[in-house]
Amino acid sequence: MPISSDDARRVLRAQCGDRDALEAVLRSMQPALLRYVTRIVGATLADDVVQDTLIIVARKLNWLEEPRLFRAWAFRIASRVAFDYLRKARRELIHETGDAVLEALAAREPPPSEEALAALLTSERLSPASRAVLVLHFQEEMPLAEVAAVLELPLGTVKSRLAYGLKALRQQLGEKRSL
Repeated sequence: MPISSDDARRVLRAQCGDRDALEAVLRSMQPALLRYVTRIVGATLADDVVQDTLIIVARKLNWLEEPRLFRAWAFRIASRVAFDYLRKARRELIHETGDAVLEALAAREPPPSEEALAALLTSERLSPASRAVLVLHFQEEMPLAEVAAVLELPLGTVKSRLAYGLKALRQQLGEKRSL
């Protein structure tokens, strides 16, 4: 979903050195990035990931050739930073105490009492990769082609991760009904 022409002009002004425009662009993206990143890395790391993402966006904004694609570009950066944080956290946990801590970490966040999709997005069953696809497609309302571009994945991979996530959702709903 490309940004509006007003937002594209603001990005252009930011690329030309307008600090107010840069601040406005970053502020406008922060809530959406925070929602997305929280679903990927959890609330504990989300603020750090978003802060690092916004710093990278500010530093590399001049590299963006098409200002209308700013939103997808920012989400791509957020995805990379989030997955880097997850890899780093996993390596640190393995070095500290091994697999028992990984299992405890996976169970640390209780699912919120929201709709079924929100519960699934916080579920241990769903990999961060599938969670990223579901969040971008359903919550950020991106078409699958744009999700593929953001995550730098083939469209077929995005579709299979979406199918896996929906299957996990159906299984979770089935378990709740049987209880």
